Amino acid sequence: MKFIENVEKEKYIEFTRNHPKSHFLQSYAWGEFCKKAKNQIPKYVGLVDDNDNLIATCLILLKKTPLFGYSYGYAPRGFITDYTNKEILSKFTEELKKYMVKEKIIYIKFDPDIVYQDIDEDANPIPDGFNNYELYNYLVSLGYNHTGFYKLYNGNQPRYTFRIDLKKPWEEVESKMSKSFLKSVRRSENYNLTINNEVDNHTFWLLMKKNSEKDGFGINSEKYYEMFTNTLNEAGHLKYFNVVIRPKELVKNIETELDNLKQQLEVSKKKAADINNQINRLEKELDIFKNEEEEEKVICSLVCTYTDNRAWTFYIGNDSLANLTFAITRAYYEAIKDAHLHGYDFIDLFGTPGDPHTKFKNLANIHDFKRKFGDKYTEFMGEFDLVNKKGLYKMLPIMLKFYRKLRRFER
Repeated sequence: MKFIENVEKEKYIEFTRNHPKSHFLQSYAWGEFCKKAKNQIPKYVGLVDDNDNLIATCLILLKKTPLFGYSYGYAPRGFITDYTNKEILSKFTEELKKYMVKEKIIYIKFDPDIVYQDIDEDANPIPDGFNNYELYNYLVSLGYNHTGFYKLYNGNQPRYTFRIDLKKPWEEVESKMSKSFLKSVRRSENYNLTINNEVDNHTFWLLMKKNSEKDGFGINSEKYYEMFTNTLNEAGHLKYFNVVIRPKELVKNIETELDNLKQQLEVSKKKAADINNQINRLEKELDIFKNEEEEEKVICSLVCTYTDNRAWTFYIGNDSLANLTFAITRAYYEAIKDAHLHGYDFIDLFGTPGDPHTKFKNLANIHDFKRKFGDKYTEFMGEFDLVNKKGLYKMLPIMLKFYRKLRRFER
């Protein structure tokens, strides 16, 4: 086996795109995006067998430090390789240690796309369930420093998620979804929503901005999302699911429905309470839709990412009309259905807390929303650091904090 410091682009893409452990965060395109948007230096390393065939690859994102030419690295979702092959893991690790010395890398952080153990709905380990304890222990024996079994969003990537197995018939996939989720999908049909896949970064960013202002979380610049969209879309790793509403058409439909209900009210006193409730709801919606001047508008935009055999829901932006019309659940439903139609192994909802009952209400709400989509609550191993310079490794967080404060002061 031989270590390759710079895997050729086409070979890297060919190996990673449909590997059983493929991940869009390990794609060549993700490295190029991080170079443009995050000022990180992508390194595409690999391991070949005696016949010069790739058997392992890894995207390492390097960040320079102000310390004597040293850098530190992050390999999002770890290696693309066969984790059951200890010989490959051992050799790759051995070569990475040499590479780190040569390239003056303080440490590299890995968070492999490897399930740690089967868990129940409260994130407790299932007795006699599947686990990867042996692999975890083997990685530690190779010199990887595990940084902890965090429950919330403490690391670079979520340690818990929901994954929907798409290798089953659609009827079985849908049967795992909650009744309330499917009910909201059906209710969305009352608003004549349509779905398109147009790549529209500006509209998406405006919707993200509305979310940010409402919920009090930060977002990146429009330029950042534009680079993300363009880079991953060009590589075939991205798809938009835009939910479109036509307010003027809805106004006409509601006015017609109100006339019919009022006529029913005159002839059916027995159902008066129910009819009046419908009338009140429709009149409120009518006031809302009358304030919309556009013929049609995007009210929700869900962005999904892909490899050749796997899918992830990644970003979502929406406005108040999306909540009213159940457009958010509709967007997720259409994305899941589309991934099943195109033969992906699974679709990953990209993150949920490892504590379903967390005191942080926004995280608890995220979990409650995503669990309704059904299927497997998943726990990953977490983050491992492969350390080259132990002293600098301990000092680096303090130094970077001081350096960033100094940079802000200079500006």
